Amino acid sequence: MLHINDLTFRMEGRLLLDHVTAALPPGQRTGFVGRNGTGKSTLLKLITGVYGPETGSISYPKNWRVGMVTQEAPSGPITLLDTVLAADKERASLLAEAETATDAHRIAEIHTRLADMGAHAAPARAASILAGLGFDEAAQARPCADFSGGWRMRVALAAVLFSEPDLLLLDEPTNYLDLEGTIWLEEYLRAYPFTVFIVSHDRDLLNNVAQNILHLEHKKLTFYSGNYDRFDRTRREKLLLQMSMKKKQEDARRHMESFVERFKAKASKARQAQSRMKALAKMEPIADILNERVMPFRFPAPEKPLASPIIRLEHASVGYEPDKPVLTGLDLRIDHDDRIALLGANGNGKSTFAKLLCDRLQVTAGHKYDSKKLRIAYFAQHQLDELNMGETPYDHFRELVPNATQAQVRAIAGSYGFGVDKADTNVEKLSGGEKARLLFAVQTYHRPHLIILDEPTNHLDVDSREALVMAINDYEGAFILISHDRHLVETCADRLWLVADGSVRSYDGDLDDYKKWLLDPARKIKPISEEIDEDAPAPAPRPNHDKKEARRIAAQKREQNAPLKKKAQAAEKEVEKLQAELARVDKTLGDAAALEGKPDEATRLAKSRADILRQLAKAEETWLGAIAAYEEAMGVEA
Repeated sequence: MLHINDLTFRMEGRLLLDHVTAALPPGQRTGFVGRNGTGKSTLLKLITGVYGPETGSISYPKNWRVGMVTQEAPSGPITLLDTVLAADKERASLLAEAETATDAHRIAEIHTRLADMGAHAAPARAASILAGLGFDEAAQARPCADFSGGWRMRVALAAVLFSEPDLLLLDEPTNYLDLEGTIWLEEYLRAYPFTVFIVSHDRDLLNNVAQNILHLEHKKLTFYSGNYDRFDRTRREKLLLQMSMKKKQEDARRHMESFVERFKAKASKARQAQSRMKALAKMEPIADILNERVMPFRFPAPEKPLASPIIRLEHASVGYEPDKPVLTGLDLRIDHDDRIALLGANGNGKSTFAKLLCDRLQVTAGHKYDSKKLRIAYFAQHQLDELNMGETPYDHFRELVPNATQAQVRAIAGSYGFGVDKADTNVEKLSGGEKARLLFAVQTYHRPHLIILDEPTNHLDVDSREALVMAINDYEGAFILISHDRHLVETCADRLWLVADGSVRSYDGDLDDYKKWLLDPARKIKPISEEIDEDAPAPAPRPNHDKKEARRIAAQKREQNAPLKKKAQAAEKEVEKLQAELARVDKTLGDAAALEGKPDEATRLAKSRADILRQLAKAEETWLGAIAAYEEAMGVEA
């Protein structure tokens, strides 16, 4: 069993873990959750000994082997298969010794140990793990140096899984995987025979793999039995009970204080008053609910909807070289309200198709038709590096609206979740989630008709992913989604398109059908190269779900609840207005030169600021209530 005993740790003076204690059940799979930046990855490094605690300790059985994916991806001329095989250090050492050993007894011991550990089956097991993570037989024989960083991180994951440590530590393992790899990993971990401790924001992975959840919040650890949904439900019930108990305690405290105030000077009641004063002193305050609210994402609606289809492809082909198409035979249309998710393994051409849609690639054959007025926003993970790290969010919004006043720019930044504290922070110092939020805002500010999201959730925690779901479902234009997050796909997409065998076609099944097909042992492994595998079987026919009817019902529901949505939007605008006023007042108060010799003006501004804060608190409460009413009407779970 892994024991965390009264552990405290600070990073650069910032307290991350405050006298935390927890115990992980041996042989079980525990999910580790919490907001980004709270210290989850830090705890894993404390377990592996990379960091040392300020106080307390971490202990586990001495004979346990601990395995964790290293941050440095494997490289060099060694093949993928040999890289994974080398992860089992005992096997590698015994095989090397067997080549040079001369003592007959030692040779016998070596071969006995190799037989006991199933060394003869190791190459097949390593190949199976690599295949599950997307590497076909040809790829496994290629050197690590041939692959990009993302693919090499998969090799690092394969190596850790192959070594089968007694304590397997995984930190966001799906960030470098596609949906297919994520589904395979989920099934692999469900059958893993030892202890697993996994940091993840993937709700489906945590629901299907985790038997327990360890939650890090406010520098404390809390252990919950069950998967993520059970944890979420239990925690919400706990918070509601805590709120109820706090209210009762505050009512009791006010009653006691009123009694003491009234009768402390009256002789006949003095004893009771003293008794209540002692009770007040002993009353332990119940902690306030400090559950931080996640700022919503916002995708502005297109200024003027376009007639459908907004994009039409006829017998189109696309590739990076004229005579080597990646995708061919594209006969597709995208309507103004389409919500499409792309399925298919990495390397099959999903990103190539996305680049074709947003004109980063041109058709090499056939035709592509779209409106000249069509605006497209394209979000991909690599674009986070394209943000100017030396500038602030304020600078990025200033570039979008160069003619706006400073107050207007700050109001815009605030409406996207960048208040006074974050708007003036250099991008390089923002968290991954904050950078993603900024890129969403920059890409969609000019009201696109089509949004293409390529793996948008890699830097988002669970609550932020839920906020993204709401933003996508509220968006009035079309979107194309590429994601390994099944929860995001299932709650947002009305249609599925499969990118495979060198083309893109509609997929009539659902994600459960797709998962069954992926896990079918008879299915051939799709190659990671973008070459067409002529022998790969097409997916078996699936039930013909009436997607058009589902989309019609969804559209009808959105129309029925439009008044609630408008009320929420009006409340949001009021919040934005007050945030802008607050920013203007704060700027003036911060200008010492402007207020020099004007004490009355400074006093007036301070009173004005307090009044704005009261109005803002009330407006935010109205806004949250309106959002909750709209979500309830739309059938979205809190």
